[in-house]
Amino acid sequence: MSELLRLHNPVRPYDWGSHTVLADLLGRPSPTAGPEAELWIGAHPGAPSILPDGRSLLTAVTDAPRPMIGPGTDRLPFLLKVLAVERPLSIQVHPDAGQARDGYERDERTGLAPGDPKRNYHDSWPKPELLYALTAFEALCGFAEPEQAASLLTSTGGTRLRRVGDVLVSGGPCAAVTLLGRWPEDDRAALVDEVRTSRADIPELVWARRLAELYPDDPGVVTSLLMNLVTLAPGQALFARPRTLHAYLRGTGVEIMANSDNVLRGGLTAKHIDLAELQAVTDFAPSTPEVVQAVELPNGEDLYPTPAAQFQLTRIRGDVEVRAPGPGALLCIEGELTAERGSARETLRRGEVLFVPATGGPLRVTGSGLAFRASIPS
Repeated sequence: MSELLRLHNPVRPYDWGSHTVLADLLGRPSPTAGPEAELWIGAHPGAPSILPDGRSLLTAVTDAPRPMIGPGTDRLPFLLKVLAVERPLSIQVHPDAGQARDGYERDERTGLAPGDPKRNYHDSWPKPELLYALTAFEALCGFAEPEQAASLLTSTGGTRLRRVGDVLVSGGPCAAVTLLGRWPEDDRAALVDEVRTSRADIPELVWARRLAELYPDDPGVVTSLLMNLVTLAPGQALFARPRTLHAYLRGTGVEIMANSDNVLRGGLTAKHIDLAELQAVTDFAPSTPEVVQAVELPNGEDLYPTPAAQFQLTRIRGDVEVRAPGPGALLCIEGELTAERGSARETLRRGEVLFVPATGGPLRVTGSGLAFRASIPS
């Protein structure tokens, strides 16, 4: 087995994606006929990367777990992505380890098929996430202080929104989300219209008005006003812990997460919403978004530190040597790089990716360019 394996990586064509960003990254003609939202790099069953011999990375890991990913696990713990967010994603939350385990076992007992849209848990893993901004990137993450959000709702002048604000102050974010989740269907358009017709020039309301145009009868538009609006500058990263309600709004970024597909939605979607399970999983305590700055490592890599056990993300700008690089993935975003490990030597250009198996020696990366290395915390 080679100590460096070139990967071909699938593109997911979700409707919120861009017609140009991923095509340009991969050197394909653009604009594309349909939207392209995510480039997946990893061994997720839904869309695994492909090796030069035609096997999926998932198959290679299953066939030879120890040399590919090392001892102690039967799954590559991380999934690396490039996101091209042209339109807002749904408001969503991911479970922690205990919730994922219990929820998956519960869904298995009910007999829901793996692809059933009413299924909440597709595996038994938690799903922390880290998003690195390649461009200016806007997101919603966690709940704002109730008084602050209530003031925002009141500033619209809408009677329905004032009612939501009153419930928010008296009962907290959980009570307000519950109220919105149970809002009468025949009055939802009127509720959202109070957002759409507001005139205050406040960033949160500017975004909420955009959401109202896209989702004219979705109470999730109002949920967005209960949350923290975050704008990342290129080079900053946002960590979304399990149980943290969040939504990505606009921008291009590199995302790394635990290798899981557990998503509970809370709005801005036509997909299934399980309000009771959303309430059970979400941490409703007001919080400050965790904007992560780089920490330079002794070898010259920039680490974006998180408490996640399943992944770590480092940025490479210049020559570095990594003593224990595998299992990992190396993604080139700009320029050209040369990767050497043992007798293996590969040139990486923009959009190209290498998988670094667990078995092998140090990894040396040289050249002018920008790359990201996904790995497991040591």
